[in-house]
Amino acid sequence: MEKNNNIKKISFPHMGNYFYALKPLALLLADEVIMPPPITKKTIELGTKHSPESACIPFKYNLGNFIEALDLGANILVQSGGGCRFGYYGEVQENILKNLGYKFEFLKFVNDFSIIKISKYIKLNNPELSYFKIFKTILFSYLRVRLIDKIEAYLRMNIGFEVKNGDFERNLKLFLNELDKSKNILDLSKLKKKYLEILKNIPTKKPQNPIRVGIVGELYVLMEPFSNFNIEKELGRRGIEVHRFCSVSSILHDIFTFDSHTKSFLKHAAPYLKYHIGAHGTESVGLANKLRKQGFDGIIHVKPFGCMPEVNAMSALHRMAKEHNFPILYFSFDSQTSETGIKTRIEAFYDMLMMKKKRDTMQI
Repeated sequence: MEKNNNIKKISFPHMGNYFYALKPLALLLADEVIMPPPITKKTIELGTKHSPESACIPFKYNLGNFIEALDLGANILVQSGGGCRFGYYGEVQENILKNLGYKFEFLKFVNDFSIIKISKYIKLNNPELSYFKIFKTILFSYLRVRLIDKIEAYLRMNIGFEVKNGDFERNLKLFLNELDKSKNILDLSKLKKKYLEILKNIPTKKPQNPIRVGIVGELYVLMEPFSNFNIEKELGRRGIEVHRFCSVSSILHDIFTFDSHTKSFLKHAAPYLKYHIGAHGTESVGLANKLRKQGFDGIIHVKPFGCMPEVNAMSALHRMAKEHNFPILYFSFDSQTSETGIKTRIEAFYDMLMMKKKRDTMQI
């Protein structure tokens, strides 16, 4: 454990590749950004060991990330949350870490992510910064998020059809390295043009009517690949076009535009939901029903074990699947989930989708 010193070293939990987007913003609050090591079994073991048994898997992953970051010398930690009980977890995590003997500052942005609040907080901690510089950096980080999501969405839809194994992932790594070095909005514009062109020129063998699967569920398990055993890659390896609509871009869009998709999702969820059921539960049902109507071949629903909004969504999803003979596969993740079991169920789901698609094609 590193002792406190005058150098401010900030860190925050892993969630996909968003570290590269949030780094410029974090540097307004500290001298250095500490990226926790890539998530491994050690991360979840650390988090589970020191977490309440009833805590959900995102809590445990985040706590493991924090411990690893503190051991690397971080002395400022950032946690955000809201929409469900995760909004209260920052207080618990702070107490756990301090009881373990760590000394640090804990910044919590819970249920209020407004630009004004974040800007005032940064200004309070770094009075020399102008509001113009703060707003400019917030915009720069936001545009980095948007670009990451755009590139990754293209990969999800096409990686399963690449002619040469590894072409897409290799270029994703190159893109992230260049993104990390980008200095301004003009750099981002050039990167976007460059890598979209590169990705579109990667040789693929994509059928005219591929199997399309949408992934819905709780946001952390959706966006952190390690927590769902890289489910998107597993689907891609089987030649499936994967769509995921929950992203940091979509969440920030709602926040920055003071917009809410709840009414829209409730409309799509009819007649299976009448009221908002919390967090992303309503979105899971609304999106599943919308994608069903758009001709998707199936849905995968993911959640942490015990996630109440998504548990509430499941009864509506079960009814939808039964009434329309629409395949939905459910995964619930905790620290004991077996990767082998996940792969076996995905394989069986794929076989079912293939048989259903052939049968439907023959009936046309």
